[in-house]
Parts: sequence; C-alpha cells; structure tokens
Amino acid sequence: MVAVKPTDLVPSAGIKFFGAGTAACIADLITFPLDTAKVRLQIQGESQKVEGSGVVKYRGVFGTIKTMVRTEGARSLYNGLVAGLQRQMSFASVRIGLYDSMKQFYTRGTESAGIVTRLMAGCTTGAMAVAFAQPTDVVKVRFQAQVRVADGERRYNSTLDAYKTIARDEGVRGLWRGCMPNITRNAIVNCAELVTYDMIKELILKYDLMTDNLPCHFTAAFGAGFCTTVVASPVDVVKTRFMNSGNGQYTSAINCALTMLRNEGPAAFYKGFMPSFLRLGSWNIVMFVTYEQIKRGMTRAQQYWESPF
Repeated sequence: MVAVKPTDLVPSAGIKFFGAGTAACIADLITFPLDTAKVRLQIQGESQKVEGSGVVKYRGVFGTIKTMVRTEGARSLYNGLVAGLQRQMSFASVRIGLYDSMKQFYTRGTESAGIVTRLMAGCTTGAMAVAFAQPTDVVKVRFQAQVRVADGERRYNSTLDAYKTIARDEGVRGLWRGCMPNITRNAIVNCAELVTYDMIKELILKYDLMTDNLPCHFTAAFGAGFCTTVVASPVDVVKTRFMNSGNGQYTSAINCALTMLRNEGPAAFYKGFMPSFLRLGSWNIVMFVTYEQIKRGMTRAQQYWESPF
C-alpha cells in the first residue's frame, strides 16, 4: 500500500480487489477459532442480570476454546465459517482492495498522501464494505454465539437457514442489525489497521531498516494488529452484543453500550481483549503477508501473460 518505485511492478485495482478478498479468507481459515472465542467472551455476562446467575463459563482465550471443544466438540470453533468466508470475500475486497484507489481519488491521482487523506480513504472503504457485507457479519456472529445444547437443538441449522430465519422473524432489517455500530467499528478498524500498516511499512522502507519483503510486512502487520485492537475493542464488543441480541433486548447500539456500562462496568468494553489481540494480530500478519505475495505473484503473472517473450 506504500507508494512503489517506478521500476517496481504496479498491481492493478482488480488484482488488489481479488487479492485482498483471497488473503482475508486464508487469514480467516487460520484464525477463526480465536474469533469464535472472542465472541463467546464478549457476550458472556449480558444475560446474568436476567437469569440471576454469576457463573463464569469461559475463562481466557484458550480456556474458552478448551471449554467449547469439551462441551460442544471441535467443530463448534468453526461455527459460522461459511458466513465468515462470504463476509471476507465481499468485505475485505472492498475495504482493503480499494484502499489505494480511494487514496488516489482523494489526492486526485498523485502519489503523495498525508495522514488525513489516508484516514479519509480508510473510513470510506470501511463504510462501503459494511453496506455490502453486513448480513454476512450478522449471520457469522449469530453462529459463533450459538451454543449447541445436549439434545442437538440449535438456533440455526445452516447458513442459508440463518439468512432465511432472520429475514422471516426480524424482517430484512434484521440482516442489517447493528449496521451503524458496525460502520463505526469498521471506520475505526480500517483506519487503525490500514493506515498504521501503511505508515509503519513506509517508515521502515524510508529509513532502510528492512527491504520490501516478508520481515517488513510481518513487522508492519503486527503493529497494525495491536493498534487496531486497542482502538476498536469497545466498539467491537458493543457491535457483537447488539448483532447477537433478540428483538427488544436493546433499543439501539447506544442503549446496548449504556446497559453494559450500568450492569457490568467499564471493563465490559474490553471483554475478550486477549483473543481480540491474538486474533487481530495473527489475522493481520497472515492477511497482509499473503496479500503482498498474491499481489506480487499475480502482477508478475499478468506481465508475463501480456509479454511472454
């Protein structure tokens, strides 16, 4: 995402679009259990005031994973994977793949992009992505939050059943539940993630600390993952709670946040922080490293295809 030298191969917008979606799917396949553990930890405690129970079922990232495997089977860690992959292919393609194009749009085609331009580009592609992918995100969260009981009864039987059931019981608007907090979250995440990665990578290359290769991509991605987790965790928890809620549980995302603050205190906004960091950190590393390699490989293949000799 950093400006390339004239001698470098320049990937087209189509390659970036496809490469971002593919890389995000690969990252999701590897880190999905951490994301599921994060969701379970985030929603833990929201029904305690109603049920009168203070029993803590999940403790820590790996404790949550262990409990889920023991009580629901290993497959439960991948609940919602189909919707997750659908989400990444439509979501990451827009928010990451179109980021450079949006930067150029705001700078009127020039290569020099300041911090404000990068933030504007990140906010724009993040909001655009939510408009496309919100239903897939709702279904993914519902599946991840779904606990399989002893008799095998589940909230939804399949991904398609989830889409149909939500639309039938809650209306089409139900598929866009939590859209506003999700737009807020993804504007924040996109800015923190892409802009941080962009700037760290640019500084590394500017001061010749590393070459534009895997160690550089790894370092920039790790930094981006940590910064994103710190900034986005509170909004992410509210988004997860609100999207998983039933009709009438919360009147709005703000009401959800206030209810959390009143019933569980400020610490509730950082529930699942460690799995969020482990997931976002590892997800960023896998995604950005894979994305850079896919861009490079596809650009070279395209160049060879157009000029084989």
